[in-house]
Amino acid sequence: MNDPIGDMLTRIRNAQMRGKSTTSTPASKLRGWVLDVLADEGYIRGYEKTTDVNGHPAFEISLKYFDGTPVIREVKRVSKPGRRVYMSVKDIPQVRQGLGVSIVSTSKGVMSDASARAANIGGEVLCTVF
Repeated sequence: MNDPIGDMLTRIRNAQMRGKSTTSTPASKLRGWVLDVLADEGYIRGYEKTTDVNGHPAFEISLKYFDGTPVIREVKRVSKPGRRVYMSVKDIPQVRQGLGVSIVSTSKGVMSDASARAANIGGEVLCTVF
């Protein structure tokens, strides 16, 4: 697999289209950090570390719905393995005039766009969520 973050976001998108309450994805540190930001911003209920049928570590993600519709309306991968997108703090985009969130990988860790602006630090824009 070349794009583990893109794979995780697609699993979340597909599970929400089917109305599933949970989905699973293989575990990694970067995926865990991205899930932490999604949970802090209120886009997922949370996640827990489990093991799959082969004994490999995995994350069980609890999805969030409001009145039967998914909380995550749109999730878009910005920085891809073929084209990395780095931005300074003043160039980090606001998603839907601040209603959405950009997830940024910085030298201080993975954080939301608002946290990156508050820390006055730029980095690689991983994805946008609305």
